Amino acid sequence: MITLDDVTLTFPDGDRRVTAVDHVSLAAPAGSVTGITGPSGSGKSSLLAVAASLVRPDSGRVLVGSGSTAVDAASLSRDAASDLRRDRIGIVFQQSNLLPSLTAREQLLVMGHLGAHDRRVPGARVDDLLDAVGLSGHGDARPAQLSGGQRQRVAIARALVHDPEVLLVDEPTSALDQERGGAVMELIARLTHERGTATLLVTHDLVHRDALDDLVTVVDGRIVTAPEGVAAAA
Repeated sequence: MITLDDVTLTFPDGDRRVTAVDHVSLAAPAGSVTGITGPSGSGKSSLLAVAASLVRPDSGRVLVGSGSTAVDAASLSRDAASDLRRDRIGIVFQQSNLLPSLTAREQLLVMGHLGAHDRRVPGARVDDLLDAVGLSGHGDARPAQLSGGQRQRVAIARALVHDPEVLLVDEPTSALDQERGGAVMELIARLTHERGTATLLVTHDLVHRDALDDLVTVVDGRIVTAPEGVAAAA
C-alpha cells in the first residue's frame, strides 16, 4: 500500500511560497485503484509527484509498503529514492514516453538496465506482460506503428516490469477517445486487482468512474472529499 501522512509541498514564487499540496493524508490499499480528481491547477500532479518520490515534500511522510517493510520515501536521499522507484514503484505518465527506436518488447527489456545495478528482465516475463495488456501480437512493433491506446498499454506493461507494490498513473486517458480511454482504465483496474498493486490514478475524466474503487477530490491542494471506502467504513 501507499500512505501519505499530513503531506505539505510548497514552491517558491518570488518573495513568497505557493502551497501546491496542503496537509494531505491519503491511503491507497493493495489491490485497489484510488482516483484523484479536481480542477486544473488544484495540485493533483504535484501530489502524484510526491507519492512517486520525484519531489520531496516540505513536511509529512510518504510510506510505501506496510508493517516492517514500510519505507518513508520523503526521508530518503536522492539515490535511495531512485532505487525505491526502480524496485517498488511503477509510474505511468500522461504521455507514454516510449523510446521511438525500440520495439514494444524492447521497451520492457531495457528496464533491467536502468540504475546502478543491472537486473535482467526475463523474456518470458516481458511476453507475459504484453499478453496481459493485450499486445501479445505486437512485441516487434515500434511506437510509430502503434495506436495511442496501444502505446499507453506498453507504458503500463513497462511500469509493471519489476512487479511494483505501488502504481502511480497520471491522466492515462487524456490523449485517447472515450472508447480507448475506457479500455485503458478497465485494464489498469484489472491488473491492479489481479496483482494486488496499490494504485493512485490522477484523472479529470469521470466518465470512467466505475473503474475506480475510491475517488478523492483535490481543490487548492487539499482533499475536500474522503475516499469512499473510508467513509463507508466509518
